[in-house]
Amino acid sequence: MRVLLAEDDLVLGKLIQYMLRKQGILTDWVQSGDVAYKQALENEYDIVILDWMMPVETGISVCRRLRMAGYQPAILLLTARDAVEDRVTGLDVGADDYLVKPFEKMELLARLRALMRRTQNKLQQDIIQLGQFTLNRTLEMLLEDAVEINLSPREFQLLDLLVQNKGSVVPREVIFDRVWGRESEVGLNCIDFYIKSLRKKMNLSKEKPLIHTVRGVGYKLEE
Repeated sequence: MRVLLAEDDLVLGKLIQYMLRKQGILTDWVQSGDVAYKQALENEYDIVILDWMMPVETGISVCRRLRMAGYQPAILLLTARDAVEDRVTGLDVGADDYLVKPFEKMELLARLRALMRRTQNKLQQDIIQLGQFTLNRTLEMLLEDAVEINLSPREFQLLDLLVQNKGSVVPREVIFDRVWGRESEVGLNCIDFYIKSLRKKMNLSKEKPLIHTVRGVGYKLEE
């Protein structure tokens, strides 16, 4: 686990960094919000711990800006504010958890472990392996042996829908509703066009079709 700690209190910051490193957690410590924002984007962290009140930029502001920039790792807010409104504010700007000062060492470590488990589960769900193909739902990318296959947004949506229902037949009406929407002026035949395009781009053969046609019903993804 690698953690970025943003805490302007010298005593507390040093104490938390020492405590985490003692547990084998790689911990970088900064003392202002603007530095925390820059460091979070320039390095790879599993969890970012942000103190609410920091010089230059608050933890709330940093959290909001990171999420607006598409930042995915878990964020834990530390603060002396314990009002319900403050907790709601922290969660609404994108924090995954909220810990009120003063806190016990064991509680902080337990919160970090829980966040790590959640992050790992999310990554497992968002990155799906299909033989030689890798579907990254977060970045909306399809890779074949680490090489990106250029899909249009509709093609990706269609493939993602089939992947999420792997092993089950997805009716044409459901595909149309989820990918194009009921108010769309195009016809159901557009599905066949996009399936054909997907198969071509993924170089699928009759021997290894991956995307199966269920005549009169819809399509099914099955390895």
